[in-house]
Amino acid sequence: MGIRILPSNLVNQIAAGEVIERPSSVIKELVENSIDAGATSIEVTLVDGGKSLIIVADNGKGMSPEELELAVERHATSKLPDDNLFNINFLGFRGEALPSIASVARLCITSRPKDAENAWKIEVNGGVKSKPVPASHPYGTRIEVRDLFYATPARLKFLKTGVSETNACMDILTRIAMANPHISFYLKDGDKKKLSLNAEQGELFDARLKRLSDVMGKEFGENSVLINAQRENLKISGYVSLPTLNKANSLSQYLFVNNRPVRDKLLLGAIKGAYMDVLASNRYPMCALFFDIDPAYVDVNVHPAKAEVRFYDNALVRGLLVSSIRNALNTESRRASNTLDINEFVRDEIPSFGAPIQKDETQFQTLELNEHQLKPHMGFNFQSAYTPNKKVQVDLPELEHKFSVRVEAPEKYESVSESQNGPLGIPKAQFHNTYIISQTQDSIVIIDQHASHERIVMEKMKENLQRNGRLASQMLLIPEIVEVMDAAKERLLSLTAELQQLGLVMEEFGNGAVIVREIPALLKDCDVKKLITDLSEEIAEWGGEYALTDKLHHICATFACHGSVRAGRPLNFEEMNRLLRDMEKTDHSGQCNHGRPTYIELKLKDIEKLFNRR
Repeated sequence: MGIRILPSNLVNQIAAGEVIERPSSVIKELVENSIDAGATSIEVTLVDGGKSLIIVADNGKGMSPEELELAVERHATSKLPDDNLFNINFLGFRGEALPSIASVARLCITSRPKDAENAWKIEVNGGVKSKPVPASHPYGTRIEVRDLFYATPARLKFLKTGVSETNACMDILTRIAMANPHISFYLKDGDKKKLSLNAEQGELFDARLKRLSDVMGKEFGENSVLINAQRENLKISGYVSLPTLNKANSLSQYLFVNNRPVRDKLLLGAIKGAYMDVLASNRYPMCALFFDIDPAYVDVNVHPAKAEVRFYDNALVRGLLVSSIRNALNTESRRASNTLDINEFVRDEIPSFGAPIQKDETQFQTLELNEHQLKPHMGFNFQSAYTPNKKVQVDLPELEHKFSVRVEAPEKYESVSESQNGPLGIPKAQFHNTYIISQTQDSIVIIDQHASHERIVMEKMKENLQRNGRLASQMLLIPEIVEVMDAAKERLLSLTAELQQLGLVMEEFGNGAVIVREIPALLKDCDVKKLITDLSEEIAEWGGEYALTDKLHHICATFACHGSVRAGRPLNFEEMNRLLRDMEKTDHSGQCNHGRPTYIELKLKDIEKLFNRR
């Protein structure tokens, strides 16, 4: 058969295979058209996850009957007034969405411009269109898509269950809603309301944060920092979470280029690099970042679904993104995310400590309280915050337990008021030889001594490295021989120069071993064998993909973990007080080198709620 031009309906079906993958793809295209039309309220209705019916209704500018006929023609658009693909200022621009949808489904469009006396309706079934006819409809546009892929039954096999398709539709609609906080979005699946986001009022940043809190959760709104940076023709704004608020995957990282939702490897890699010193490699921060860039410096026409973009200057984008995130985190470096819900501590019943709850509420429980000033036959009635009329009897533990250490402050600290101390307050006790309990004017603070000191040591190393070019080392009186696998030995020896710069001097020592002659002075009491083993494993994880500075910081983080106060080590008051005061002066002290929080603060008002005092 010779070369021939394909029929238009077949061409549209081929295009639909690229643009229309599932019901969520239809919603994305239609909702973006509504936004381009100036809509302030968009309502989406689904039946069977969109497989049977999709309705998108808006209050945009509407279309005349002549525009309706052109709208369902291939490559007909109003969004390229100067025919310049490098000056795209709309979400849609190819003119493929409506004809592609119409070629694989039954399409009906009803629209009415604001200056028109009545609406007009056009139908397209399997690529065959009718003439526009008058209809009744308020200002705006309503698009109905029925029996998706009925004209291409093979595609139906790849659709998932109605619930899965509904979830995919919710995901794409929430992404679009995040970029447009001043527009109302509603989604219904049958009679069930799945999404209701009213338009936010106020300035862009305030409205955006409210919308992000609605979509990503209240804890993100409370534990995020503002990003607002600009360089040349690029502006980056949005919010990123504190390092202590993180997830096990990158699904909570939302990226928008000129208000277009995208998934870009360059941007995701830059975000990971920005959190390198403050977050474990297997954890991911939450973020919503908006990139506003001159259309001439970004190509949004590289993917049929416009899910990927290509930047003219990758280095500019990555550099500004990393620096803006790090600067924002530095401004809140001593803050830890407070994701602790006080309601989780409240239960309908207070559990028994060592004895069952008494069934007879009129009977008192005898308590033995050793040397304390309570009467030996006192009954205690505990009331739940949720059931104030319910009373139960419990045994209390000994108030001075053997693994709870009480610390008395030296006399010179007794005259120091809480307001004269820093934000972390005055240390009161060490619990389980691992956690420090301190008191401020209006709260109790629980500090993880190892995580806190780990961050302090890490920042000292970075500061010394920046100031002196290397860390001070200490020669071992007896060099340590460490047995390692050949692969691990090669990894360690490949970084000999960097390790020497950090004060760790080692050499090859036969097959399967290295000899360590000097260690960083800050690690004088560390377990050298465990340090070398852990370091080789860390190097294997991040390999050689990072720049020299990043490699040095990675190694410093491993060193800091081994040179810190260990969990289980008893501390006296002076040591605990020194640790708290150092934390208050250290950057990023709200989280350790692996992204875990170093302290948790419980406000007095929240504690009082537990006892029905408020």
